[in-house]
Amino acid sequence: MEPKNIFTGKELIALGFKSGKWFKEAIAYINENQLQGDALNNYLEQFESPPAVGIHKEAIPFSVNIRAENEMEETNVNSVIETMDALMKTPTLVDGAIMPDACPTGPAGTIPVGGVAVAKNAIHPGMHSADICCSVLLTDFGNADPKDVLNAAHGVTHFGPGGRSREDQFRFPMELLAEIEGNYFLNDQKCISAARSHLGTQGDGNHFLFVGISKETGNTMMVTHHGSRGFGANLYSKGMKVAERFRKELSPETLKQNAWIPIDTEEGEHYWNALQIIRKWTKKNHECIHDATLAKLGINPENRYWNEHNFVFRDDELFYHAKGATPLDAKFMPDITGPRLIPLNMSEPVLIVEGETSRTNLGFAPHGAGRNVSRTQHRKSKEGTFQEIFDEETKGLDVRFFSNEIDITELPSAYKNVETVRNQIEEFGLGTVIDEVIPYGCIMAGDWKKNASWKKKRNKGK
Repeated sequence: MEPKNIFTGKELIALGFKSGKWFKEAIAYINENQLQGDALNNYLEQFESPPAVGIHKEAIPFSVNIRAENEMEETNVNSVIETMDALMKTPTLVDGAIMPDACPTGPAGTIPVGGVAVAKNAIHPGMHSADICCSVLLTDFGNADPKDVLNAAHGVTHFGPGGRSREDQFRFPMELLAEIEGNYFLNDQKCISAARSHLGTQGDGNHFLFVGISKETGNTMMVTHHGSRGFGANLYSKGMKVAERFRKELSPETLKQNAWIPIDTEEGEHYWNALQIIRKWTKKNHECIHDATLAKLGINPENRYWNEHNFVFRDDELFYHAKGATPLDAKFMPDITGPRLIPLNMSEPVLIVEGETSRTNLGFAPHGAGRNVSRTQHRKSKEGTFQEIFDEETKGLDVRFFSNEIDITELPSAYKNVETVRNQIEEFGLGTVIDEVIPYGCIMAGDWKKNASWKKKRNKGK
């Protein structure tokens, strides 16, 4: 009997294959069937990597739904267009747009806030970022006193880092837990723990709980703004790692922040399903806060509607990555219950809008007022004490910070000129305002870092 030919991983590497999990099974099959010559080559064809895809030499054209009205805005708009030019060279992208509230975030080539990037058969985790499904929910409290609603909500909501203590957690829906446990990306203790403890929490930064009066009906409305918290951030972290593996294999020239997961892969299917679960969780997160506030006041809601503005929306083979852009087109929201919400700043109304898809808006509107300068630049530009600045900018409003520390980077002056944004919504056909929620007051996280527990411990040690 002739000795069997022993095929090894070294020979696979010599043939130009990169080491992978499939090596073990393939080597066993080759040795078991003593594959050689054409038979070996035919078998190995299935494992050959496709040729690397280069970036576009020229940026794919995108719609610019923004116009600078002063020098500061001109600097911002130029930066946004520069980063979009680099972004739109990503090989999967086929269309894009920027909104009037656009502002850059991260190095050139990173999708800006207020940006929409349309990819074919690909999901780019970096284009929805860690705050997956950042969204807004409105509940109509009828003729309730806005002060009562704000006070009740203050006792219900939770801002700042981390989650709720075990005894303060909301009951977790078992059907949602089953979906989480059935998904490759979400079924681990870290994700499940964050999903449980962060339910009913709002985080920090620009997230808020807003109470105001409908201009049309006079009813009291409550609006919350937040994303998927640590639950979504965990998925984003995993998604970026998987996308980076594909980037190295499929398109090394693509910027790391624009790596993608092909939708026609097992990973792509699992990731898309994970995003839908994150969406369900985030909507439930809003509802927990609203329903608990209603229950505290013994009120039944008269109306409710919501929308994401930081998500990936699918239309067949096209994936619309909206980094801070409000979907107008009903095809993007399977559970649509009413018009869309565009918050501006704590001293301005939340706009309630409807709109139609056009060639230039791609089915989207702005998500808010946006910024012209960074938080640090804004902080340095202000004169006076934080209290003086706060008193001046919040006159007549009941504005509260959950941490009891003023965050001046969330005051109205930190954001773009509201009139400019509203005018450009109309100018560029980005929606029609059908109602406004006139502000009574709001709650935000505030500067929770100022007296953070870890800082107190560190200072005690000095």
